[in-house]
Amino acid sequence: MGVSLDIIFQGGSVVLPNNKIEELDIGICDSKINAIGDLSRSSSKKIINIKNLLVIPGAIDTQVHFREPGLTHKEDIFHGTMGAVLGGVTSIFEMPNTKPPTTNLKELTNKFKIAEKSGFCNFSFFIGATRENIEEINELESFSGCCGVKIFMGSSTGDLLVEDDESIIKILKRAKKTVAVHSEDEFRLKQRKKDFLNKKILVSDHPFIRDVESAVISTTRLLKAARTSKKKIHILHLSTANEVDLLKSNKDIATCEATPQHLFFHSQECYERLGTLAQMNPPIRDKSHSKVIWQGVKTGVIDVIGSDHAPHTLEEKSKEYPNSPSGMPGVQTLLPIMLDFVNKKKLSIFDLVRLLCTNPCNIYKVLNKGRIDIGYDADLTVIDMNKKFRITNNWIQSKSKWTPYDNVVVQGMPIFTIVNGKVAMSENEVIPVPQGQKLKFDY
Repeated sequence: MGVSLDIIFQGGSVVLPNNKIEELDIGICDSKINAIGDLSRSSSKKIINIKNLLVIPGAIDTQVHFREPGLTHKEDIFHGTMGAVLGGVTSIFEMPNTKPPTTNLKELTNKFKIAEKSGFCNFSFFIGATRENIEEINELESFSGCCGVKIFMGSSTGDLLVEDDESIIKILKRAKKTVAVHSEDEFRLKQRKKDFLNKKILVSDHPFIRDVESAVISTTRLLKAARTSKKKIHILHLSTANEVDLLKSNKDIATCEATPQHLFFHSQECYERLGTLAQMNPPIRDKSHSKVIWQGVKTGVIDVIGSDHAPHTLEEKSKEYPNSPSGMPGVQTLLPIMLDFVNKKKLSIFDLVRLLCTNPCNIYKVLNKGRIDIGYDADLTVIDMNKKFRITNNWIQSKSKWTPYDNVVVQGMPIFTIVNGKVAMSENEVIPVPQGQKLKFDY
């Protein structure tokens, strides 16, 4: 007689850790993967037939801004995590530029309290680095569930900013967990604003104001700081071909991320069509940059794809540039856009699993996630690679209620999202019970 299980997912095409796909059953018990193989003789409380569907480890979005507390008219953890599970994402890492910013234990604790009540997927939070909290970085990052330290080298949404090399080196030397960096040079950004001060500017000027040099100067400085402090760094949302080339020869000290929007959109077309809805930091640039970012994805220079989900209301985004804020929603569309790229043969399903499941766990040392194996947490994303779907603003769960992908048709959609062994989303319906848990890290 077989073991008694909570759920059996029967007959799916399972992406295994050895980069093979096999038709197997997956048995779940007490939120863990308990059995993989032919489970036809096992008893289970529930059996879900997933024949002709693909099973990958639960997708992880390592860069989201859920705006809670303080900016909840744009987004909150409830709606953000609901969008995550609807889009097949089982875990998120949330950024510290809330109001007040997450730079102390009080604010970090507060976020976990909110997420424990309203998180539909698993969650973790970054601590924001400032010049004032450098001495406390160790204590702050060691808080249970904190995924790492975030540095803003260039100003973006919020007040967090550490622009000088001396402070950056101090933070890197003190930090034990992963340090993730928004890499734009603040000194260059200030100068560029002055250069354009008395000119009539449009949103199409955004990639020239926050120019290629502002990213390259910052990333060059950051790599030097990492060498000096002997600390590995993680660079967020690469936007330039130059940075991809820089990182090729610095993989021993740097991992990096690209976003779907830097792969999908390009200037000037996106600004002509979407206006300020295409405005983000660092900016979407021309095809010469997206082409090299794509090469970085395919060759393994780029380690992770994160959404940089950063919503603002349509009212805010409709302000005339440069008064319009930078950022766009993305957690719900992250996986559908990337699955469509797989169907278009832009990358393989194994690449996708590496970028969205395996590498996030390796880089941040996430415990028990990122692979389909016995004893691992039962976080799974079950996908219909043949399903065609029109993304619309109405489908978006974010409080902002819009997406730059409105009216885009994709092929490949999540059908079930399994969080901690429980179905969180079934056939485009979210189970209305938040069941996310705090992520654990191997430090």
